[in-house]
Amino acid sequence: MDVKEQEFSRMVREHKSTIYTVCYMFSNDEDEVSDLFQETLINLWKGFDSFRHESKLSTWIYRVAMNTCISADRKKRKQGTKVPLSMNIDLYNDEDHETKQVRQLHERIQRLDLIDRALVMMWLEGMNYDEIADVIGISVKNVGVKLVRIKEKLKQK
Repeated sequence: MDVKEQEFSRMVREHKSTIYTVCYMFSNDEDEVSDLFQETLINLWKGFDSFRHESKLSTWIYRVAMNTCISADRKKRKQGTKVPLSMNIDLYNDEDHETKQVRQLHERIQRLDLIDRALVMMWLEGMNYDEIADVIGISVKNVGVKLVRIKEKLKQK
């Protein structure tokens, strides 16, 4: 492996949970999440040489992952609905209280529009308002306003 490949592999190892989280926020389907993850890695690789370090690496990764997922979501909506292949495997069969709460929160977040979902996901990941603003491309004040409104929406649901 050359130096570029080693750096890219290290970056993926360090940020794979972030990439997976972004992909998971855009789909409940395990295969689709895997496809989104792979597509994000391809896009990260394509843009790896052009990353100028003007922002934090994690901010760039979030932006690439979100743009990949948003683009895939738009393509999916244009294609219409697909009938999923059932394998009779229940990956979400854990019924403890905490799992039910996480599942319920995830279902509510899934009902939000794409940008709101992305904002919530980044906030839940512990990103500060400045970082979220950089990724989404809005002002820091707008991030705060949007998060307050999203929290109210989630409470109402």
